[in-house]
Amino acid sequence: MLTLSQVSKSYGARTLFEDVSLQVNLGERIGLVGPNGAGKSTLLSLILGQNEPDEGSVALERGRTVGFLPQETAPAGEETILQLATAVTPEMASLQEAIRHHEAHGGNEDVYHEALDRFAELGGHLLEPKAKTILGGLAFRESDFHRPARTMSGGWVMRAHLARLLVAEPDLLILDEPTNHLDLESLGWFRDYLQDYPGAILMISHDRDFLNHLVGTIVDIAHGRLRRYRGNYESYLEQKAADEERLLAAYKNQQKEIERLQTFADRFRAKASKASQAQAKLKQIERMEKVEAPLGDEKKIRFSFPQPPRSGQRVITLKDVDHAYGELVVYRGLHFEAQRGDRTVLVGPNGAGKSTLLKLLAAALPIQKGERDLGHNAKVGYYSQNRVEMLDPKRTVLDEVLACDRPVPEQTARTVLGAFLFRGDDAYKRVGVLSGGEKSRLALVKLLLDPPNLLLMDEPTTHLDMASIDALIHALKQFEGTLVFISHDVYFIRALATSVLHISAGKPTPYAGDYQYYLDKSKASSEKAALVAGEKMAAPGQSQAKAAAPAAKPAYKTKEQKRAEAEARQLRSQRKKEVAALEAEIARLETLQAELAARLAEPGQDPAAVGRELAEAAQAASRAIRAWEAATEALEALAGPAEND
Repeated sequence: MLTLSQVSKSYGARTLFEDVSLQVNLGERIGLVGPNGAGKSTLLSLILGQNEPDEGSVALERGRTVGFLPQETAPAGEETILQLATAVTPEMASLQEAIRHHEAHGGNEDVYHEALDRFAELGGHLLEPKAKTILGGLAFRESDFHRPARTMSGGWVMRAHLARLLVAEPDLLILDEPTNHLDLESLGWFRDYLQDYPGAILMISHDRDFLNHLVGTIVDIAHGRLRRYRGNYESYLEQKAADEERLLAAYKNQQKEIERLQTFADRFRAKASKASQAQAKLKQIERMEKVEAPLGDEKKIRFSFPQPPRSGQRVITLKDVDHAYGELVVYRGLHFEAQRGDRTVLVGPNGAGKSTLLKLLAAALPIQKGERDLGHNAKVGYYSQNRVEMLDPKRTVLDEVLACDRPVPEQTARTVLGAFLFRGDDAYKRVGVLSGGEKSRLALVKLLLDPPNLLLMDEPTTHLDMASIDALIHALKQFEGTLVFISHDVYFIRALATSVLHISAGKPTPYAGDYQYYLDKSKASSEKAALVAGEKMAAPGQSQAKAAAPAAKPAYKTKEQKRAEAEARQLRSQRKKEVAALEAEIARLETLQAELAARLAEPGQDPAAVGRELAEAAQAASRAIRAWEAATEALEALAGPAEND
């Protein structure tokens, strides 16, 4: 489907790729990995046609479609979130804009109806139900669907663009760090959705757990080369280590042989009787196909961080805390306590209050009601994006790190900066010219070199590559203080968390174990809740076994009671018939929509006329679904003890 053949690409004296080839086949899931700066994003730009190779070719099979999600920025305008998610092609977006403009400002009726007809012809009305499902999976609320995209944060706009790609289902889906803007719940939904995705997927990701679940091929990009490995990320690590071990052994053996031959030549080339043999040895060296030394990635960086002063056993407590944003109540009567040495991860759906809790602990938000009690000798450090405001834009990166309250040797500072992607001359960049991600990493370095004994971290792995994530994990495992953090990186969570606090709708539920313990316990709780719900449905307050037995009836009922029960049964029967009739109508309309959609592709049809019929059927189906929901709610409201008579 996609072929890169003998591609080379350089920038000045720096060669990113030299004579590399890559084949992407239908249905493949490929992860692109490699150190920052190796050329992963450049490779994507070549595939997308945003950049041209110096040599070689990039070819996409005719008729194939490509969708791309960039890492950081995507446009947002006056369109709503739902309109953005259904703008699956430039033509569809243009039609939506024309329809929206006419409905807001009026204009040429013929142009308006042509746009409506074309929108229906392209199946625009069928996209909306799919888009709503996908937006819901990505944690959008129904009330968000009709909000202008420009009123939402960049992370939510990125989610809407991700939804647009999933609705469009291109033959090749290219994703650059797609998990950056997702919380754990939406990440899990997204991962499961991609497992059944019909097209091919090519992605850059630093999320190991995500790669392990999804990809069947890893392409390693390093030192101007592409190496392809079958299997997921863990399998790739094992294969690569074995390859490097074999290559290193072959390289060492060859070097020994070269040294032996060179020693002979050096020793005897001056002797007439041995000169020809010496020359033969030199030619033998020249004729050898040289084994290159395995370059590998940079060694894992290991260094000791300074440790904070010891705090008291009780580090921080929130007592009976309320917090609201205007009319939106996030917490009511919240209690939280952290003990020395805790490593607690906050999990839960987006908007549940995780970041708010972290801000309350950090005193970044005022306590509206209740108490925040900091323990003996406790010192708080809060890592969030607003930490970058504390950096001095006039200093160099190195000077900013050396200006910490706790002095560190320059070599230590350089080593830690290197671990977090400030390598070589990057240490002498002015802070003011750094990107947002670079400033975040610099703030992280400063925090690690002068750590508090209560460390609060919100998504610390964003903007880090895998080597840097390993360095951060190594640092935090050494950390002797208390850690409370939020992360969507499952690998990071599993490496560090010793307890979990699940937050949902402002209600915290603690789990006194690691992330796997939380998963096991929460799954068991869900299954138990489902069982209890089933028992309650069988008969309120009874077990299923007891519910199976006929309920004892009163010995005597008045005429009024009998008449009321008869009327209730008659009303329930009527409601059931209404629900059944609406279900049949919805099924009929769904079949009709499918038939009309098929007719659009048939020759000799009038696309405008069929499109109008399709639009009318879609609207009728929406009305029927709303009526069915109302009838179902009415039927459920009538359920009661009389149901068992």
